[in-house]
Amino acid sequence: MAECGPDNNSPDDSTAQVYELTVEETEKKIRVDRFLADRLPDLSRSRLQALIAQQCLRIDGGVTETANFRLKVGQRVSLTVPEAVDPEPEAQDIPLEIVYEDAHLLVINKPSGLVVHPAPGNQDGTLVNALIHYCGDDFKGIGGVKRPGIVHRIDKDTSGLMVVAKTDDCHQGLVQLFSTHDIERSYNAIVWGTAKPVSGKIEGNIGRSPKNRKKMAVVPTGGKRAVTYYKTLKVLADGAASLVECTLETGRTHQIRVHMTHIGHPLLGDPLYGSQSQSRVKSLPASAQTLMKNFERQALHAKTLGFVHPITKETLSFSSELSIDLKDLIHSL
Repeated sequence: MAECGPDNNSPDDSTAQVYELTVEETEKKIRVDRFLADRLPDLSRSRLQALIAQQCLRIDGGVTETANFRLKVGQRVSLTVPEAVDPEPEAQDIPLEIVYEDAHLLVINKPSGLVVHPAPGNQDGTLVNALIHYCGDDFKGIGGVKRPGIVHRIDKDTSGLMVVAKTDDCHQGLVQLFSTHDIERSYNAIVWGTAKPVSGKIEGNIGRSPKNRKKMAVVPTGGKRAVTYYKTLKVLADGAASLVECTLETGRTHQIRVHMTHIGHPLLGDPLYGSQSQSRVKSLPASAQTLMKNFERQALHAKTLGFVHPITKETLSFSSELSIDLKDLIHSL
């Protein structure tokens, strides 16, 4: 990341985001790092403190390096956030379960716990690092440097099928299929309770939650159109939980997790959207209660994937077994 410094903290820096703020009456005497955290919720407290230490903060025009500086009413606070420069991902020898491969693409069965591409907090040890090692350096530029080959992703703690492009032509073709929703995708999820009706359509725009910026939510205005079809496959634990199949018409961030929560049936183990209340856990069989104590990921698996190959025009269809931890959880229920 670029350094600010006393001579590099100007709104004229086109690569940086500059926030200009004025201290209100209700904000007097509070620490400047808390003031910034309240005003700029997308930046963490630790990130803000690092920026202050890098001389990216000015108060009434003067550089300030003190995070606990107490503010006065009317003071002008200017924070420069340099553009983050992510390192180019490198090859790492990480095992891959390859379901299908030809000269143009790969279909991977991703395990839970594997991040798809480098991001803040996960700069290496990702699927992209593994793919570069497996495919070689020529793979690095496919569809971009930071996320080579990636045309869609599934969450770190979701297991299951993903398609990855090995050539630019195939990458462009797959991107087009996803943008026109010409990809067949279904997921298996274990959710709390049993939906009524047992199958149906969930439709609701998904956007950033106004209450928690780390979460997505069904929003009344704005957001992006999202449609999920669900079907109950098996009622578990006398109705305390159920195995459902979710088919995506669209592909939004956390779509299944958000939509199932929206209709009152969040996924078991979901640390962000799930409700792991004691009463709910106690409604499960004893063996399932024991498993749930250490089950720290959403019970979600990308089960099927189907599409017309962008280059060969062959119709491809794939299915993967549930991961062992999900099978064990279903058995215990």
